[in-house]
Amino acid sequence: MAEHVTLCEVGPRDGLQIAKTRMTTEAKLRWIRALAASGLKEIEVGSFVPPRVIPQMADTQAVTEDAVTIPGLTVVALAPNLRGAQGAYAAGAHRVSVPVSVSEGHSRANLNRTPAEQVAEVARLVEWVRAQERPMQVVAGASTAFGCSIDGTVSTAAVVALSEGLAEAGVDGLMLCDTVGYGHPAQIKEVVRATRAAVGDVLWGLHLHDTCGLGLANALAGVEEGIRVFDACQAGLGGCPYAPGASGNIVMEDLVFMLESMGFHTGVDLAKLLEARAVLHAGLPEEPMHSQVAKAGIPRTFHPVTLPAAA
Repeated sequence: MAEHVTLCEVGPRDGLQIAKTRMTTEAKLRWIRALAASGLKEIEVGSFVPPRVIPQMADTQAVTEDAVTIPGLTVVALAPNLRGAQGAYAAGAHRVSVPVSVSEGHSRANLNRTPAEQVAEVARLVEWVRAQERPMQVVAGASTAFGCSIDGTVSTAAVVALSEGLAEAGVDGLMLCDTVGYGHPAQIKEVVRATRAAVGDVLWGLHLHDTCGLGLANALAGVEEGIRVFDACQAGLGGCPYAPGASGNIVMEDLVFMLESMGFHTGVDLAKLLEARAVLHAGLPEEPMHSQVAKAGIPRTFHPVTLPAAA
């Protein structure tokens, strides 16, 4: 049986947060449903942050409440603090993603806290979630784990130390995030190995950006190190508004093509995923859309991975 790779589409959150124009709530809902129809089982639908901070996320509550009605979809929402997590929980989110910067410069710019202060907030958040009746997963995103456009080089030791703190705080999982896209394959391998040695299965996956054109190469390095969970974004949209120079996420369409071509099962219908681009473009017509596969068309040599029918 083919090995499975789990893909989380982060477009409705990361992909839209620095878009020049705002996507309407109705357009977001149509896009999310088109993404889910392609076979994507995990979608990060928005951020529970004050609208004055990121206006594009002002409708996250309504978007989350609609998304949780989609059968079989794990709905993820970003929350920078306990208050945001409480909003995500009230809206029915299945998982909350909490950003925790490794570099102090980005942490102060993005969260107005030091990394240590944010780890303490995560611990408080986890304690509150565990006390609720309905379960909700808490996954921390170790931002700037492979470099920072404010502080520069980020050491592997700093990533490991933060990861250990987050594991002690009780998170269900940890994503290593190349927030500004400065990482390279050898670095991906080094940091993944060191982090796994420190926290074991708490390390879930990678969140990668393509700023320097190494996004897919970095994803491949992660696959070779045993990573089986990746964030990506349709059309390669996105970037952090508090990380100067940050650009789009790795392109979901191209990642699916690479993984399926290599024999990994993603559960995503590439043709339907490409069709969802039209829904995105209709809702955000001025935003540039990327993807080599969309540009070239699905090659005739492409054979998606299928799993045998259940007995």
